[in-house]
Amino acid sequence: MLGTKVKLYCEANGKVYEDEVDSLNIIVQDDMIKGVSSPYIKTWNVTGLTKPTESQLNSYSSAATTYNKNEVIRATRRTAYGDIGEQLDEIYKDIDAWKARIKKIKDDNPKE
Repeated sequence: MLGTKVKLYCEANGKVYEDEVDSLNIIVQDDMIKGVSSPYIKTWNVTGLTKPTESQLNSYSSAATTYNKNEVIRATRRTAYGDIGEQLDEIYKDIDAWKARIKKIKDDNPKE
């Protein structure tokens, strides 16, 4: 959840979280202590953006929960959609059937 909060904080402040993580400007770490999760920001070297406070990060709690739930739904949908090549073949053969199938997948797996 901390990683998602940091991602949302970055994006709200004009930074691309993935770029910062890929360049190791941000490292979020979790040192399990006696089986208890304790995530923290180990490294913060983001140009032009100060490291967020706990209060700033907590303001993203609700949005982070929604984002994480929607990520699970997106993954479920991707699996149900199937291979893109097969989808293109399905569209070619009967676009209306494809539309109905995709709509059902979306209806069965709504995002928040």
